[in-house]
Amino acid sequence: MKSLLSLTLILFTFSANAITFEDGVFPEVVTSTRALAMGNAFIAKVDDASAAFYNPAGLGSVRYPHLHLSNFSFETNKGSINAVSGNAIGDIFTNSPKMFSIDGMRQVLLKSPGNIAHSRVQALPNFTSRYFSMGYMLAKRSRAIVTDTTSATGYEFADRFDHGPYAALNVSLFGGILKFGASGLYLKRKELNSTADPNATIVIADNTYNSGTTFVVTGGAKLTLPFTFLPTFAITVHNFGDTHFARTGNGAAPAKIPRSYDVGFSLTPQIGTNTRVHLEANIKDLSQEYSDISSTRKLVFGLELDFSRVFFFRLGYGDGFGSAGLGIKSRKLEFDLTTYAVDTTTSTFRGHEDRRFALGVSSGF
Repeated sequence: MKSLLSLTLILFTFSANAITFEDGVFPEVVTSTRALAMGNAFIAKVDDASAAFYNPAGLGSVRYPHLHLSNFSFETNKGSINAVSGNAIGDIFTNSPKMFSIDGMRQVLLKSPGNIAHSRVQALPNFTSRYFSMGYMLAKRSRAIVTDTTSATGYEFADRFDHGPYAALNVSLFGGILKFGASGLYLKRKELNSTADPNATIVIADNTYNSGTTFVVTGGAKLTLPFTFLPTFAITVHNFGDTHFARTGNGAAPAKIPRSYDVGFSLTPQIGTNTRVHLEANIKDLSQEYSDISSTRKLVFGLELDFSRVFFFRLGYGDGFGSAGLGIKSRKLEFDLTTYAVDTTTSTFRGHEDRRFALGVSSGF
């Protein structure tokens, strides 16, 4: 009897109701903690290594070349913090290591049903200059929730691991007034969205995951008018080639990344000798490829106060909720703290808030 109770069970039921990621509002394969603080309204402003994923034309605004080998970010959310903290301080040390696996999250969330757990870890070692960028991206995301402790499908989870090399190019014309850019990413993806029994140990076989490879091209353009406040118009096309994943495992191929369009407009007035403010508005997924999400949720806004190009204060509005962040930047170090939120419903505007917290650190030469 004891051996039967300890038997590992695999009870997966693939379901349209399983928890998913928010690709409609956050379509970038790699996100920026700086952008998230600005509501993810960033395609006109982007001027760093994340340009390869937000708008490659932004490489034309990079101030100086850098080689950053320790470029990484880490995210968690309020639901994870609530679940991990449990009923005593000691629970934090016991539960925290469990949040790095799907079964570990199940064990923690079983004692805290209704809390959505979220984690994201990214690494982006790269060399970036004004006209060229190349590097390797790694991004691991997980989300989970226990909705019903008595149901065989009461544990919903989503797990995705992306990695691959990339390169990006930029061309600037008319003294930088018009910029074009494109990036290519050889993307290897492994993901699973499913449900399971919250009371049974979960072991996920490799052939359960959807895995595949594809070559993703991101294209973009920026037009900056040489007038006061530098009005800028921008456009980004995700998966420009509309490519599909080629299956690499025994499971199915991952779903195709939609070819979607983001457009943006920004103003950057100088408000002091060493102080600038950047104001930006973006419309995500203009072509409505993610039709199950309200178009109102895809309208995002951001603000960045720049003090001597060293200290930054950011505010934003994305997916119906506010965001904020602080940043420090030098030639050798970039440090960002961010909080933002997503809507956990499907099409509803400002349904249920999932508040998140992100840390970004990049150092190099």
